[in-house]
Amino acid sequence: MAKIFIYDEFGPEDTAMMQALYSRSPKSVAEHVDKVKQSGSGKFMETFYVGYGHLSIADCGSTTIFIEQLSILADKAIQDWQLYSGQETSTRYIDMGQQPIIDPLGTPEGKAILDKWMAFYNSNQEAVQEHLRKKYPKKDEEDEAVYQKAIKARTFDIMRGFLPAGITTQLSWHTNLRQAWDKLSLMRHHPLAEVRQIANDILDQLKAKYAHSFSHPLYDEQESYRGYAVSKYNYFQPETTTPFQMTTTVKNEELENYNDIMVNRPIKTNLPTFLSELGQVTFDFILDFGSFRDIQRHRNGVCRMPLLATALGFNSWYLEQLPEDLRGAAEKLIAEQVDALEKLETIPETKQYYIAMGFNVPCRVTYGLPATVYTVELRSNKTVHPTLRKIAHQMQAALQNAFPKLLLHCDLGADDWDVRRGLQDITTKK
Repeated sequence: MAKIFIYDEFGPEDTAMMQALYSRSPKSVAEHVDKVKQSGSGKFMETFYVGYGHLSIADCGSTTIFIEQLSILADKAIQDWQLYSGQETSTRYIDMGQQPIIDPLGTPEGKAILDKWMAFYNSNQEAVQEHLRKKYPKKDEEDEAVYQKAIKARTFDIMRGFLPAGITTQLSWHTNLRQAWDKLSLMRHHPLAEVRQIANDILDQLKAKYAHSFSHPLYDEQESYRGYAVSKYNYFQPETTTPFQMTTTVKNEELENYNDIMVNRPIKTNLPTFLSELGQVTFDFILDFGSFRDIQRHRNGVCRMPLLATALGFNSWYLEQLPEDLRGAAEKLIAEQVDALEKLETIPETKQYYIAMGFNVPCRVTYGLPATVYTVELRSNKTVHPTLRKIAHQMQAALQNAFPKLLLHCDLGADDWDVRRGLQDITTKK
């Protein structure tokens, strides 16, 4: 009969070593636990010499890093990793009006741009809330507190389009020790100085805490290669853009071999992962940077990081949700800010800090079929931001056209007010 042990009380390096010993020792983990307790946490690993590739050992120990007061651009750079796990501050639920802003240029011109975005964001929230209360009056059966939370959440949905990408946020990053190094070794060469500094600061702390796992030698040839790859390909910048396009290597005749598990799949149930071997599905589309951040959360595939710019215009949805008099002021502001941004003397990568998140960017995502279905179904729901939900509906239509027998459990109803947004919160139990 199998024996089961759960040990969560030890540090990442000791836990990793206890797992590694399974590959070279027939002894029970219970004996290794006793040795950890005798030697003290953090010293157990020192008693062994590892005579084979150590990278797989570092896979077995994990840590959680909490990062605060970084720009949304740096936040996205950390999350630009298929194995990222963690959480971040949501601009859809949190008032960002008093957050500090990263201003890398430190010039009067740059500060003026940031100040204008924030003045519009802060001074017009109440007007937008009042507009929404008139547009979506509370129903008798709706709880007052939930309704007011939903109004605020919808307000943030709209006003977040005017936040500059330099606004600061916070996030957590849960990672194993090996992946921490793999990611940080690339981040050290990121085009943004802020990201490079964060990467080096994290590495310094990890080296101090887990010296055995972060003693990697740096080789000039490898560093040169990483620097070249990151500097040239960090941002997705296609020569041409398309509003929406799907391409796939999945063949319909091969997919139909699995009609039994396609047709009988219940709602909120994932397709078996082995179906990823049938091929990939790639979507190219245009989406505002604010909502790009939402689809970037789906990491079971590749989601290219776009360069935030103004060339594709400001997403019209944000303007359409404003009261009519405020809409005119917003359009005037955007025109003035675009002109000021064009005159800003800096490189495109740095200019991102001064661009509002409502501007459109070119996007490309590539998934296997199970991940595609999961993403499309989840992002079709009414609680999803409307600009992303529109893209999810286009994805659904393209998939259905390509694979008529593929069952998709999508919410295709028209966008509407949904008071359930007021329930999507973390509250203290009473």
